[in-house]
Amino acid sequence: MFKRLIAVGLGLGALVTSFPAHAEDCAARAHVVSRLQHDYAEQLTAGGLHDTATMIEVWASPETGTFTVITTRADGMSCILATGTDWIERGPDAMRPGIEG
Repeated sequence: MFKRLIAVGLGLGALVTSFPAHAEDCAARAHVVSRLQHDYAEQLTAGGLHDTATMIEVWASPETGTFTVITTRADGMSCILATGTDWIERGPDAMRPGIEG
């Protein structure tokens, strides 16, 4: 019983402390895009609608290999969902046989 209580407490603590970090990763889309372009030399690589009010975009830099995934709401606020390195670009010739793209 005591082990479960500690596990639940640790889980709730991790959840509560993670919210401020996500809030700091959001800003007006123009600001986020400007930082991606100027600080990381990233450009819009792919994107699409997640639902009727949310856009998902992948920004990447062929020069540096960095990438960023953002989501933008209808009100113009963008949030960073993921960042990484070693981005690779795969063209249509990399598609599996039988899948039209």
